[in-house]
Formats: sequence, structure tokens, C-alpha cells
Amino acid sequence: MFAVTVQFKIKDGMMDTFMPLMLENAKASLEHEPACRQFDVCSEPDRPGEIFLYELYDDAAAFQTHLKTQHFLAFDAQVSTMIAEKTVATYSKVSS
Repeated sequence: MFAVTVQFKIKDGMMDTFMPLMLENAKASLEHEPACRQFDVCSEPDRPGEIFLYELYDDAAAFQTHLKTQHFLAFDAQVSTMIAEKTVATYSKVSS
């Protein structure tokens, strides 16, 4: 398995627009990418504007494929101006 975490800081006033697009992207990833095994979108009411993603793929190649999908490219273009900060980390060893 290959894990990806993403931390977003969303610009003030943009969360109501960002979140439906984020959830749509997560759903499309799970429905249309067989190698995407998990795609969690996490938020905390005490930290408005912060979103954390936890994604699991079969391998690193599957994640690279995800980055080229039409639904991801559309999402990325739609939200690019809404993001104040974005941090991505990947993990090639996942133990359960």
C-alpha cells in the first residue's frame, strides 16, 4: 500500500465552496479508480479552514495515475485560488 496525506489551509470565506468540490473529488476517486482504496476527508470545527486528507493506493504508480485523472485535474483547477497553504506527504510503507 501507498499512503498520501494532504493538509490544506483554506482562505477565509472559501470553505463553503471548497468542501463540496473536495468531497466530490474523493467520491470520484473511490468510485472510478480501482487502485484507490481509501480517501478520507477530515475536518475539525475548532479549526475552521483546515482540511486533512488520508488516501491509500495500491502503490505509488496508482497515486501518479490519480494525479492525471480528469476529475482530479478539474478539482485542482477549481480550488487553486481557494487554497492558502497545501502540504503533501507520501508514505511507501503502511503497516496495519
